Amino acid sequence: MISLGLGLIAALAWGIHDVCVRYVSQRTGILAALLTVLVLGSFLAVPVALVFSDAQMTTDNIVRAVVAGVAFAVAGLALYHAFSIGPVRLVAPIIGAYPILSVGWAAINGASVDVFQWAAVLLVIAGVGFVAGSSGTSEDNSQRLAAIKWSLMACVGFALSFAIAHYATTEGTEFSVNAVSRLTAVVCIFGYALFTRSVMLPARSQLPLLALMGALDCLALGAVVYAGTQTNPEYSAVGASSFGMITVILASLFLREKMTNAQWAGVAVVFSAIAYLAF
Repeated sequence: MISLGLGLIAALAWGIHDVCVRYVSQRTGILAALLTVLVLGSFLAVPVALVFSDAQMTTDNIVRAVVAGVAFAVAGLALYHAFSIGPVRLVAPIIGAYPILSVGWAAINGASVDVFQWAAVLLVIAGVGFVAGSSGTSEDNSQRLAAIKWSLMACVGFALSFAIAHYATTEGTEFSVNAVSRLTAVVCIFGYALFTRSVMLPARSQLPLLALMGALDCLALGAVVYAGTQTNPEYSAVGASSFGMITVILASLFLREKMTNAQWAGVAVVFSAIAYLAF
């Protein structure tokens, strides 16, 4: 299924992005990092929309794209906060549970989701939670509750953002929806930074990494939004939710953080469930 494939592309991009978030958020101000990533990503999203959008967006769809952008800004801010204070194994599984809300919303709006598909969705979330949650052994208990709260906020924010963006997408407007959503998120985070009088300029040494993160974030969000033109777009959220597991796998491959046999079994369960949804 194309929607799932797009979700997996998003998961890979966000998996790499979140490895970078964990590094950047502890060396650069959260708002400075997030705003820079959103702005640099917009430099890619806006020209693509101008060149490839085949249809004009209606006023209703513009409003929906703006609302999706507000939700994405809230979710992004919450994600950066969560990763800055909590371990990946705690944060990633909570944020990665948003497909329950996405698929539930689709079912409420008339999409056909049978009990076996629900079971597969839950297996994906449980598998991601196990793989991410069983990595590492230490954490700061004093910040655990705060990390959980920020993670829950990100979870709900991403679910709302993706559902509304899919609703705003019609044939030929998916690139425009992505661009409008990103620009809205930029305005929201910039306004919040001004309101809180936070530093908005990152260190020059961080700019190359932030530029990479912006490109990855733009690719991931674009893939999920584009899924709105496909059958069962809610399943793109299911595929994308495996980003936490992708992060752990990447850490194993490139940071030499060893994965156990049980974790690899969890990976197999996740991709088996995704394969079931694809067929």
